[in-house]
Amino acid sequence: MSAATSLAKAASAPRTISVLGSTGSIGTQTIDLLMADPGRFAVKALVAGKKADLLAEQAITLRAECAVIADEAGYPALRDALSGTGIKVAAGAQAVVEAAAIPADWTMAAITGAAGLAPTLEAIKRGAYVGLANKEALVCAGDVMLRAVKAAGATLLPVDSEHNAIFQSMADGNRGAVEKIVLTASGGPFRTATMEEMRAATLEKALRHPTWTMGAKITIDSATMMNKGLEVIEAARLFGLSDTQIAVLVHPQSVIHGMVHYADGSVLAQLGSPDMRIPIAHCLAWPQRIPTSSRRLDLAQVAKLEFFEPDDIRFPALRLAREALQAGGGTPTILNAANEIAVDAFLQRRIGFLDIVATVDRVLQQLGTPPVASLDDVVRLDEAGRQAARQFVGAIAA
Repeated sequence: MSAATSLAKAASAPRTISVLGSTGSIGTQTIDLLMADPGRFAVKALVAGKKADLLAEQAITLRAECAVIADEAGYPALRDALSGTGIKVAAGAQAVVEAAAIPADWTMAAITGAAGLAPTLEAIKRGAYVGLANKEALVCAGDVMLRAVKAAGATLLPVDSEHNAIFQSMADGNRGAVEKIVLTASGGPFRTATMEEMRAATLEKALRHPTWTMGAKITIDSATMMNKGLEVIEAARLFGLSDTQIAVLVHPQSVIHGMVHYADGSVLAQLGSPDMRIPIAHCLAWPQRIPTSSRRLDLAQVAKLEFFEPDDIRFPALRLAREALQAGGGTPTILNAANEIAVDAFLQRRIGFLDIVATVDRVLQQLGTPPVASLDDVVRLDEAGRQAARQFVGAIAA
């Protein structure tokens, strides 16, 4: 079914939905919105990584047609929990891809990391709406994904708060008049920290985000500002912009999520409370809007909005990401792969906070700028980046 056909259908029938990554941070918030208005949506497939109990609970509550768990060890628990419900159950990587291929008007692509590449691509190939919360899809396989979007006539709806803000600020369709866009960053828990303080930073401090509630991996990415670097790469793909047209400003209040500067001097911005349910709801109902229970923005209470240039010395991740975007080819793939391994090592307390970006830098220097022509190339380079990062992490941890 094409995106145009599904839009016409949505006006008279429940919008059919699949959620890839339903038990993660974005997934659970998506489920909350679906539960708040069950008559508006019909759930086709729910996909999770390991949390069989929560997946089963979601599937029963939303009367999903099928539930799939990526970790095959979780299959018995999921099967037993859904026995007698009539809900189809499956497990494994191939089952995840098959779930993404099930016809649905709208799919939330929220499987984090490179594991989300194949299922996201499968959802795109169906030509429907895809809410893109997995930024790695465009960072690692941008050209491959965008070719698939064009071929299938699919519609990508950016879920990341910053990209969603830019998307909303470009709603008049005058993209040719855009001079630049601005992605805002909270600055994370170490915005004002010294290098010495960051070198000694504990996992607990790094996970203490000042404004957003997110999963562990993205919270650490926010602390290093790698998250913003990945967003710069994603924005270039989503909006067809060059690196020089994408600016980043540190905005501690997290009220303005993105701005678009136009040729006539106008600047359009999207504002809202730091709550991911707002951009999720925008994508979920697009081009309409649905209510959320998010805290309403009170500018009088906020009182002050601050903006600062990012510090490339204390936060070199943003520079590395821009260099990867400029280099092109498989460099962004390698950047993301190395970062995932380094962040995981920090979460396991094997390396220090500053070792995360240092590891990424060393991997990029080692592997260079290889070309990418297919998803197979992406998978190969992703593994090469991970393997090199594991070696560096091992040396640090030894």
